[in-house]
Amino acid sequence: MSLLALVTGSAHRLGKAFALTLARMGYSIALHYHGSADEAHATQAGIEALGVNAHLLQADLTDPAQISNLFTELDLILHNSSSSLSVVVNSAALMLVGKPGDLSLADWNSALDLNLRAPFLIAQHAASRMTGGGLIVNITDVGAQKAWSRYPSYTVSKAGLESLTRMLARALAPNIRVNAIAPGLVLRSDVVTPEQWDKLVERLPLKRAARMEEVMSSLEFLIKNEYITGQTIVVDGGYSLI
Repeated sequence: MSLLALVTGSAHRLGKAFALTLARMGYSIALHYHGSADEAHATQAGIEALGVNAHLLQADLTDPAQISNLFTELDLILHNSSSSLSVVVNSAALMLVGKPGDLSLADWNSALDLNLRAPFLIAQHAASRMTGGGLIVNITDVGAQKAWSRYPSYTVSKAGLESLTRMLARALAPNIRVNAIAPGLVLRSDVVTPEQWDKLVERLPLKRAARMEEVMSSLEFLIKNEYITGQTIVVDGGYSLI
């Protein structure tokens, strides 16, 4: 029986890199995306060029009903391909700018719904399907341990996700392991200007942004070392030290 990995937000950026990393390790990929259809199809083509199956799954993960529908579709994929769900990477996230006094309730809710509630619901669905055991990896952020007042909903949701990781690790053991990866500066987002990015990188003890393969190796490590659960692997170039 072949092994399948579900990666949320895998059309582009880190999610795409996680999906490609898993494909190179031999996993078939359930490639989730929301609105980035063109990028998702390009990522699918890149995965299939490696000789691995990639199945597109579209869903708005802020809607619990769409998460349920996603797993209904996933069940068909698992049945038709005689695969088992082995790895889930919760990479989809929303980073909204807004000081605590200005952030709207809608923006607060949308970030918490995607960054925290969705991984919880996905873990519920995934756990019932990981009958032979498995690994869930939540992608958090070094900001989970910071007080980023410019990104309150993002920071709080990622801190909550690290707490959720520990709780799920205890609840789902021994058959399912749950860990997190907390990257630091890897890819500049649209809410950060090039000038701001350069200043942030210069403050790092290692004086550079992470290479993509340095973040991806954390996922490979968590897959290969089966004695780790409930942990957050921080890949931040020393950001947490400043």
